[in-house]
Amino acid sequence: MITLSEISKKIGTRILFDNVSASFSPGNRYGLTGPNGAGKSTLLKIMMGVEDPTSGSVSLPKKVGFLRQNIEDYQDMVVSNAVMMGNERLWNAFEERDSLYEQEMTDEVGMRLGELEEIIADEDGYSAEANAEMLLEGMGIESEHHYKKMGEIPSDLQFRVMLLQSLFGNPDALLLDEPTNHLDLESIGWLETFLLNYPGTLIVVSHDRHFLNAVTTHIADIDYDTIIIYPGNYDEMLVAKTSVRDRDESENKSKEKKIAQLKEFVAKFGAGSRASQVQSRLREINRLQPQDLKKSNIQRPYIRFYLDENKSGKITFKVDDLSKDYEDIHVFDPTTFEIHRGDKIGVIGPNGAGKTTLLKMLAERLEPTTGSVSTGHEVQIGYFPQNHNEVVDKSTDMTCFDYLKQVKSDAYDQDIRSVMGKMLFPGDDAFKEVSKLSGGETARLIFAALMLLQNNTLILDEPNNHLDLEAVSALGWGLENFPGTVILASHDRSLIDSVANKIIAIEKDGVKFFDGNLDEYLESKKR
Repeated sequence: MITLSEISKKIGTRILFDNVSASFSPGNRYGLTGPNGAGKSTLLKIMMGVEDPTSGSVSLPKKVGFLRQNIEDYQDMVVSNAVMMGNERLWNAFEERDSLYEQEMTDEVGMRLGELEEIIADEDGYSAEANAEMLLEGMGIESEHHYKKMGEIPSDLQFRVMLLQSLFGNPDALLLDEPTNHLDLESIGWLETFLLNYPGTLIVVSHDRHFLNAVTTHIADIDYDTIIIYPGNYDEMLVAKTSVRDRDESENKSKEKKIAQLKEFVAKFGAGSRASQVQSRLREINRLQPQDLKKSNIQRPYIRFYLDENKSGKITFKVDDLSKDYEDIHVFDPTTFEIHRGDKIGVIGPNGAGKTTLLKMLAERLEPTTGSVSTGHEVQIGYFPQNHNEVVDKSTDMTCFDYLKQVKSDAYDQDIRSVMGKMLFPGDDAFKEVSKLSGGETARLIFAALMLLQNNTLILDEPNNHLDLEAVSALGWGLENFPGTVILASHDRSLIDSVANKIIAIEKDGVKFFDGNLDEYLESKKR
């Protein structure tokens, strides 16, 4: 069990948690939710002792798996060894044993080696290498990579290794911060299955709604300067949280109405002969004072993409024998397909399969090796790149307002301020320097630009990265209701589900164009 006792955390004048106590029980899987900046990652660091609370204490089980993000510290480590390091007691025993074998054998060394062999046996160390390899293969990391150094494999695979490190060694509790980052749909499915069979205490932060709904038994929601634990998954928490808030607000309104009636009685008869009744009404007024409801720290952007007068032709893109190679790396074989006006297309496939490459060629940001992309009549492309720096230059002192004015020079100032307000840049926030924006703020600024431009075709590459759950939900709603054409690459299954009516799947045996949504595509693969 993980127990928080009267935890408080202040950063400057800002309160993240105020005197919070909570328990997380074995066998339960908790999703830790809250908007960007609410303190989810901070709370996980406090639990692991990486960061100190302002006050309070944390009680942890003996063995805890924690997803570390510092891949740069493991560049010279062999991949399989990096996984086994997740069992700290076992790994320390291995290292000490190896160092003792290099020393002269004495009675003392021999006795210590015997103790270390007991530890290794107790931690199932003789199967450790095989168990590490099994995890690596389950996560889609081929055997050819298992004995390479971390720095010799792609960065997305390095992050997967760090995830497997946290899972290794049967920890009593798992603390995972955004574990689905850098994972493709197949790897996310493997992780879901693993966690559903995990018997310990799981606390996970994720902006992937489908993943939270699939995995969690409880939601620990950070809001109102505290943590409230709800039974059920994320969608069930939203229903419960909304109903509780609505009930509290309704009770307050009812109390205010009753107080107004009592005050009217007091004002009418306060100086008369009904003094006892007036005193009774005054006591009732004091008793009925409505509770001071704390303000929620959740903010949800309003994302709505409009079209100008120009509609595109019926065919938006015509792709003929398109392929791409990077020097000696072959991305995908020649492919041919058409995208029509109004299509909502989800682009899926493993990491490195070529999703970003395909989108860049459609967006005219990259030349193909063979074949061609023909853009239809009056097609106006709005592009959201996975790397925000491709469209937002953070090396300047430009403000957010100036950036949007540069994107659309003929836009009225009030129109710019309007979209900025919808994207949560109210007041002076509109004049933040773009160089100081977080990943989530930069994403919202790009959405503001797309809303201003009113393009009839949107090409979006992992637009949900850096967004909190509320913003991802708002994005899904905006794309679903957009009357133009959408081409969207994402590993967020809920986002693809809510938007796409067709699928482009980049697989090992080529690019597949499927007329149907993601669920229908996955079901067709099973068949």
